[in-house]
Amino acid sequence: PLVTIFPVASFGEAIARVNDSVYGLQAGVFTNNLERALTAWENVEAGGVIINDIPTYRIDHMPYGGVKDSGLSREGLRYAIEDMTEPRLMVMNRLESQAVTLD
Repeated sequence: PLVTIFPVASFGEAIARVNDSVYGLQAGVFTNNLERALTAWENVEAGGVIINDIPTYRIDHMPYGGVKDSGLSREGLRYAIEDMTEPRLMVMNRLESQAVTLD
């Protein structure tokens, strides 16, 4: 793991510096300010924004994956099932009242 620490003049500048990267897996934002947490969620270009925890935080049922050069999709239980199955749809309109047999 690697952590880069550098001074910024404002929270907005911090978000701009985070977004000035070709990577965007997950971001950890440490704050007790709800407005800043929501601002980070809305503006940080990452697959996940973790408030008050490290960006490697992960549980199986959450979508985990990145944007930019950090990935093209998500992983996790739901996404694994979706990758291994083929969703299908059948629509029936105006069925006759006769019995229908399936061969």
